[in-house]
Amino acid sequence: MLVYFWGFLYSKYLRFWLKWILRLLTQKCELQRVFDGLKAGARRTLSIEHSLASSKNKVLRNAVHVEEAEVEKCVRDVMKEKKIAQKDTGFKTNLHISLLQISGYKKLYLNVESLRRVPYDSDNEEHEEQLIELWNLLMPHENLKARITKQWCDIGFQGDDPKTDFRGMGLLGLVNLVYFSKHYTNEARQILSRSNHPKLGYSYAIVGINLTEMAYSLLKNGALKSHLYNMVSGSPQMEHFHQFYCYLVYEFDKFWFEEEPESIMHFNQYREKFHEKIKRLLLHCDVILTLQNKKNL
Repeated sequence: MLVYFWGFLYSKYLRFWLKWILRLLTQKCELQRVFDGLKAGARRTLSIEHSLASSKNKVLRNAVHVEEAEVEKCVRDVMKEKKIAQKDTGFKTNLHISLLQISGYKKLYLNVESLRRVPYDSDNEEHEEQLIELWNLLMPHENLKARITKQWCDIGFQGDDPKTDFRGMGLLGLVNLVYFSKHYTNEARQILSRSNHPKLGYSYAIVGINLTEMAYSLLKNGALKSHLYNMVSGSPQMEHFHQFYCYLVYEFDKFWFEEEPESIMHFNQYREKFHEKIKRLLLHCDVILTLQNKKNL
């Protein structure tokens, strides 16, 4: 209750006067102070996002909802409101980048959600081609005997027709599985092989779809902002979401074997433990979680 009261008091009264005093002392508005004091990345963009969203000025508040096509005009409007000279190219560039990141995150979520809402359709040739591509990437030396076959269980689907396993995450689940298998083929095959361990094995494809849900939920609740704001100096794209998914698949497999669960029946317990671990990592403002970045390191 005390924390809530203090937060209300600060946001309602103290913040305004603190900003006013700092502006008198520095001759700069809060946005200028943020750009001067913080390097490019999540710390800066999150601070800009908070400053704009908390402003009493409607133009500034609306800036966090601007679409990518309107970012340039929005930058000019903000500079006009804050009486910042249009020739200040440093401020203009920095605000432009921050607004691209903010608007891009929202657009990325909408694109991911749109793909998630597309149900897998076995009558759709493109959907079927992606499913067959997944098999060929993971099992290059074994041909499918039929479209509906128990062979699908060999790569971790539950039954003889994978389409039923995509219900929760729709086409997004398949697209993620294919992306990982295509861009990190050796890692995908190694993890598939490990998933067949006689004691610690798990259903590769089913777990992969489950991790799609984890990546999606983290994007939806804003937890991926620090990661994406550090990773992309501009508008985040679907590619960056897929890269984060690849990181989850790789790290979950490692986590699973380190934990050595007694049985696959304890999957939900360890899945939640892994989820909490990822959420803690994402709390760090300097975080970047990609398999690509891990390889570079």
